[in-house]
Amino acid sequence: MVTKQYTGSPEDADLRRADSLAREIFADIANKWAFLIIEALNDGTRRFSELRDEVEGISHKMLTQNLRMLERYGLVDRTVHPTVPPRVEYALTEPGRALHATVDGMCAWTHQYLGDIDEARRRFDG
Repeated sequence: MVTKQYTGSPEDADLRRADSLAREIFADIANKWAFLIIEALNDGTRRFSELRDEVEGISHKMLTQNLRMLERYGLVDRTVHPTVPPRVEYALTEPGRALHATVDGMCAWTHQYLGDIDEARRRFDG
């Protein structure tokens, strides 16, 4: 849970500083599950079970924790529909869509350099 508060000082946004708010936020959102959830939600609103099916390998607990964290940071909207049973849907917010552009760039980088990285790993490990 974020304990630091935004003060408006440049130090808040300095990722190099161990005590910066930006580093704390970055540490939370820069994980494989958050990125994969953001990627899945880019295609539109999803229910929990749809996200769990789409993000292969994620546990119920990890999906719940990451959705709560993304909602807390304002990157994901959670909508509860008053039905029986309740229907809950998740969607990216504007900041979440902006972050998706970065995630998408990382995915493109991975596709572009996957062969180079694999070759370098084999050389290193050999």
